[in-house]
Amino acid sequence: MKKLLFFWNELKATFWLVPVLIIVLSILLAIGFVYLDQLIAFSPEGPGRFFFVDNVDSARNILSIISGAMIGVAGTVFSVTLVALTLASSQLGPRLIKNFMYVRLNQVVLGAYVSTFLYCLIVLNSLQENDDFVFIPSLAILLAIIAAIANIVLLIIFIHQISISIQADKVISDISSFISKKIKVLFPEKMDDEEEPGNNLPVENIKSEYDTIVEVKSPRHGYMQYVDNDSLIDLMTRYDALFEMSYRPGDYIVNDIVIGKLYTNNNVEEDQIEKILFQFVIGNTKTAQQDLEFSIHQMVEIAGRALSPGMNDPFTAIACIDNLTATMCYLAQVRFPSKYLVDDQKELRLIADTLDFEGVLDAAFNQIRQFSAGNAAVIIRLMEVLVIIHEVAKKDSYKKAVIKHAKMTLNIGKASIKEKNDLEDLIERSNKIDLE
Repeated sequence: MKKLLFFWNELKATFWLVPVLIIVLSILLAIGFVYLDQLIAFSPEGPGRFFFVDNVDSARNILSIISGAMIGVAGTVFSVTLVALTLASSQLGPRLIKNFMYVRLNQVVLGAYVSTFLYCLIVLNSLQENDDFVFIPSLAILLAIIAAIANIVLLIIFIHQISISIQADKVISDISSFISKKIKVLFPEKMDDEEEPGNNLPVENIKSEYDTIVEVKSPRHGYMQYVDNDSLIDLMTRYDALFEMSYRPGDYIVNDIVIGKLYTNNNVEEDQIEKILFQFVIGNTKTAQQDLEFSIHQMVEIAGRALSPGMNDPFTAIACIDNLTATMCYLAQVRFPSKYLVDDQKELRLIADTLDFEGVLDAAFNQIRQFSAGNAAVIIRLMEVLVIIHEVAKKDSYKKAVIKHAKMTLNIGKASIKEKNDLEDLIERSNKIDLE
C-alpha cells in the first residue's frame, strides 16, 4: 500500500496530470451541456435575453472569438512559463525547474485555456441551422462566456504568481516549507531518555545464526527512490530471515550491484528474490519522498550559485543558511530512526542504511562553507547558526558534529578573511562553543 502511495504522490506531482484532467472535464461538460440544451426547450425572456444567445450567427461569433482568444492566450502563457523556467534555471539551478512545474496554479492555468478552447470547439460544432431545424445550445454558450471571464481573472493571478515565483526569497521559502513538512513525517519522534530500539541487539551473533547468505543484486541502474521497509519486514518474517541493505533512498546504484544481503536457513527461490526486489523503486532521477538530502541539496545549490563570482549575492546565501538552520534545529531535537528494525516478536528482520544527524549536517553546510571562502559575512553568519544549533542539540554526538563544523568554519575564516576586525568577530562568536 505504501508503495502505491509513493507512485500516486509522484503521479500527482507530474506536470501533465492536472491539465489533462481539466481538459477531460471540459469535454464532458461540453457534451453534457449540449445534451441538456437538447432536453430543455429554452426561450429566454425578460433580463435573460441579455445573457442567452438566440441567434445562430451570434452564437457562432461568440464561440469563435472565445476559442481564438483562448488558444492565443494559451500560447502566451506557455511562453511566459518557459521564460520563467529559463530565468530560474540560470539563476537558481536547473534542478529547481521541477519545483516550478509542480506549482498547481501553473498547471491549472495551462489546462484552463486549452480546455476552454476545446470546449468552444465542441459546442461550436453542435450548432445546427437548416430549413427544418435550428439548434442553439444557449446554456453551453453561457458557460463558455463565464469560462472566458474566469480565464481573464486567472490570467491576472497567473502573471502575479509567475512574477514572484522566480524571486530567490520565495523559492527558498517554498523549499524550506517543503523540508519542514517532510522532516515531520520522516522524523516524528522527539528525543527522550529511552534507548533507541535495536541498539542493544547482538547483531553479529544474530547474523551468525543463519547458514546461508544470498546477495540480492540490482536489476537496473538508477537512483534508489523508495524502499518499503514495512513490507520487507513482513517478507523476512514469513521467510524467517534477515535482510541487510547496502544503500538508502537517494543513492545511485548500477546494474547488477549488490544492494543487500539475505541471511536465511532455508533454500532461497527465485520468486523470493523477486518479491524482495519488488519492494525497491529505482528510477532515473532523485525524488524527495524518502530522500531528505535531495531537498537540502536544492537549498545548497541556490547558496552555491549565489556565492559564485558571477553572481556574488551573499544575502541569498545567508537566507539559505537561515532556513537550513531551522531544519537542523528541529533535527537536533528528534530521534533518528534506528537502522535495526524488528518484527512484532522483537526479532531482528531488517538492517537498513539510514540517515544520521552528522550526515544531514554535512549535506547542509559543507558545500556552503567551502563556497564561502573570503566572504566574511557568510562565514560569520555560518558560525552564528552553528552556535544556535549547538545550543538546542540534545545528544552529545549531535554537539560533537556541530563542533566539528564550527572548527572547519573557523579554519576557513582564518585562512580567507583578511580584515582583522572581521576575523575578531568570527572568533568572538566561535568562543560561544567549546571547540577544545
